[in-house]
Amino acid sequence: MYWRCTVINNKDYKINEDIRDKEVRVVGSDGSQLGIMSAKDAIEKAYSEDKDLVKIAPNANPPVCKIMDFGKFLFEQSKREKEAKKNQKVMDVKEVKMSSTIDTHDFETKVNQAMKFLKNGDRLKVEVRFRKRTVAHPQFGEELLKKFAAAVSEIGVVDKQPKMEGRSFVMYVSPKSTK
Repeated sequence: MYWRCTVINNKDYKINEDIRDKEVRVVGSDGSQLGIMSAKDAIEKAYSEDKDLVKIAPNANPPVCKIMDFGKFLFEQSKREKEAKKNQKVMDVKEVKMSSTIDTHDFETKVNQAMKFLKNGDRLKVEVRFRKRTVAHPQFGEELLKKFAAAVSEIGVVDKQPKMEGRSFVMYVSPKSTK
């Protein structure tokens, strides 16, 4: 019997001698149905074509195996995954922290910084911290976050409404979709 010399990383596939079923439905390398045959015969047929027998549907009755070049299959699959990963946009979460007693000019500076983050396509976490006695007046923080949301409303949309978390009010803002 002919044995493969190279070891290929087969994640979730059973190939060649790992297939222990008595009968399998075989699909040819060109996609044609070759019918139901014993696993041994199917492996021999795959080896005669200098290809591998790969179990692609183990839960079917009988299991479906395909004759293919397994190394080439894994290479093309990894290429597709890399291409999908390349087209994926990673969204960072930037933070803007303020106190509940912030002055108007400082507030405008924070809004400008947030606008810059949103234009870059980043998600924004806006936090109003309360220190000492200011925690007794959370309504100031909530008003400040509503004012902030109105200021960035032209390029951002509020994901999570203002919510009290510990000693601070937190709100999440995402950039508006450009579609």
